[in-house]
Amino acid sequence: VVAEIEKKITEAFEVFDRESNKTVDARDIGCVVRSLGCFPSESELNELLAKIEEEEEESTGFIHLEKFLPVMTKLLLDRSYWPIPEDVLLHAFEALDESKCGYITKEDLVKYLTEE
Repeated sequence: VVAEIEKKITEAFEVFDRESNKTVDARDIGCVVRSLGCFPSESELNELLAKIEEEEEESTGFIHLEKFLPVMTKLLLDRSYWPIPEDVLLHAFEALDESKCGYITKEDLVKYLTEE
Protein backbone atom coordinates (compact mmCIF):
# COMPACT_ATOMS: atom_id res chain seq x y z
CA VAL A 1 0.00 0.00 0.00
CA VAL A 2 2.77 2.47 0.92
CA ALA A 3 4.63 1.75 -2.32
CA GLU A 4 1.45 2.44 -4.34
CA ILE A 5 0.87 5.72 -2.48
CA GLU A 6 4.48 6.80 -2.97
CA LYS A 7 4.23 6.01 -6.69
CA LYS A 8 1.04 8.08 -6.98
CA ILE A 9 2.65 11.01 -5.13
CA THR A 10 5.80 10.82 -7.25
CA GLU A 11 3.76 10.82 -10.47
CA ALA A 12 1.74 13.85 -9.33
CA PHE A 13 4.95 15.64 -8.26
CA GLU A 14 6.63 14.98 -11.60
CA VAL A 15 3.79 16.70 -13.48
CA PHE A 16 4.84 19.97 -11.81
CA ASP A 17 8.61 19.29 -11.94
CA ARG A 18 9.27 21.59 -14.88
CA GLU A 19 13.06 21.23 -14.75
CA SER A 20 12.93 17.41 -14.30
CA ASN A 21 15.29 17.74 -11.33
CA LYS A 22 13.04 16.30 -8.59
CA THR A 23 12.01 19.77 -7.38
CA VAL A 24 8.78 21.74 -7.58
CA ASP A 25 8.25 25.44 -7.02
CA ALA A 26 6.82 25.82 -3.51
CA ARG A 27 3.94 27.83 -5.00
CA ASP A 28 2.87 24.71 -6.95
CA ILE A 29 2.69 22.39 -3.94
CA GLY A 30 -1.01 23.19 -3.45
CA CYS A 31 -1.66 22.00 -7.00
CA VAL A 32 0.28 18.78 -6.36
CA VAL A 33 -1.65 18.12 -3.15
CA ARG A 34 -5.01 18.85 -4.78
CA SER A 35 -4.19 16.61 -7.74
CA LEU A 36 -3.90 13.80 -5.18
CA GLY A 37 -7.52 14.35 -4.14
CA CYS A 38 -6.69 16.31 -0.99
CA PHE A 39 -8.17 19.73 -0.34
CA PRO A 40 -6.40 21.43 2.56
CA SER A 41 -7.27 24.94 3.65
CA GLU A 42 -4.69 27.67 3.00
CA SER A 43 -3.52 27.50 6.63
CA GLU A 44 -3.18 23.69 6.42
CA LEU A 45 -1.22 24.11 3.20
CA ASN A 46 1.09 26.63 4.87
CA GLU A 47 1.62 24.20 7.78
CA LEU A 48 2.46 21.47 5.28
CA LEU A 49 4.99 23.70 3.52
CA ALA A 50 6.54 24.70 6.86
CA LYS A 51 6.86 21.04 7.83
CA ILE A 52 8.57 20.20 4.53
CA GLU A 53 10.80 23.28 4.52
CA GLU A 54 12.11 22.60 8.03
CA GLU A 55 13.72 19.51 6.52
CA GLU A 56 15.53 21.65 3.93
CA GLU A 57 18.99 23.01 4.69
CA GLU A 58 18.10 26.42 3.25
CA SER A 59 14.96 27.98 1.79
CA THR A 60 15.22 28.07 -2.00
CA GLY A 61 11.56 28.43 -2.91
CA PHE A 62 11.65 24.88 -4.25
CA ILE A 63 10.50 21.66 -2.62
CA HIS A 64 12.51 18.48 -3.15
CA LEU A 65 10.66 15.23 -3.82
CA GLU A 66 12.69 13.40 -1.16
CA LYS A 67 11.43 15.86 1.49
CA PHE A 68 7.86 15.99 0.17
CA LEU A 69 7.33 12.25 -0.28
CA PRO A 70 7.43 11.08 3.37
CA VAL A 71 5.32 14.00 4.62
CA MET A 72 2.68 13.57 1.90
CA THR A 73 2.67 9.78 2.28
CA LYS A 74 1.86 10.15 5.98
CA LEU A 75 -0.90 12.67 5.22
CA LEU A 76 -2.51 10.30 2.70
CA LEU A 77 -2.20 7.29 5.00
CA ASP A 78 -3.72 9.28 7.88
CA ARG A 79 -6.40 10.70 5.55
CA SER A 80 -5.55 14.14 6.91
CA TYR A 81 -7.29 16.17 4.21
CA TRP A 82 -10.76 15.08 3.27
CA PRO A 83 -12.17 15.85 -0.17
CA ILE A 84 -14.85 18.51 -0.44
CA PRO A 85 -18.25 16.87 0.26
CA GLU A 86 -20.47 16.34 -2.77
CA ASP A 87 -23.34 18.37 -1.30
CA VAL A 88 -21.04 21.40 -0.92
CA LEU A 89 -19.92 21.08 -4.55
CA LEU A 90 -23.52 20.68 -5.71
CA HIS A 91 -24.58 23.77 -3.75
CA ALA A 92 -21.73 25.77 -5.33
CA PHE A 93 -22.73 24.54 -8.78
CA GLU A 94 -26.37 25.44 -8.19
CA ALA A 95 -25.33 28.95 -7.10
CA LEU A 96 -23.52 29.41 -10.43
CA ASP A 97 -26.41 27.95 -12.46
CA GLU A 98 -28.46 31.15 -12.34
CA SER A 99 -30.98 30.04 -14.96
CA LYS A 100 -31.51 26.69 -13.14
CA CYS A 101 -31.02 24.70 -16.34
CA GLY A 102 -28.78 22.01 -14.77
CA TYR A 103 -25.56 23.02 -16.50
CA ILE A 104 -23.03 25.83 -16.76
CA THR A 105 -21.62 26.83 -20.13
CA LYS A 106 -17.90 26.56 -20.69
CA GLU A 107 -17.73 30.32 -21.22
CA ASP A 108 -19.46 31.02 -17.91
CA LEU A 109 -17.24 28.56 -16.05
CA VAL A 110 -14.11 30.18 -17.49
CA LYS A 111 -15.48 33.58 -16.48
CA TYR A 112 -16.22 32.43 -12.92
CA LEU A 113 -12.81 30.81 -12.52
CA THR A 114 -10.80 33.70 -13.94
CA GLU A 115 -12.76 36.84 -13.13
CA GLU A 116 -14.93 36.29 -10.07
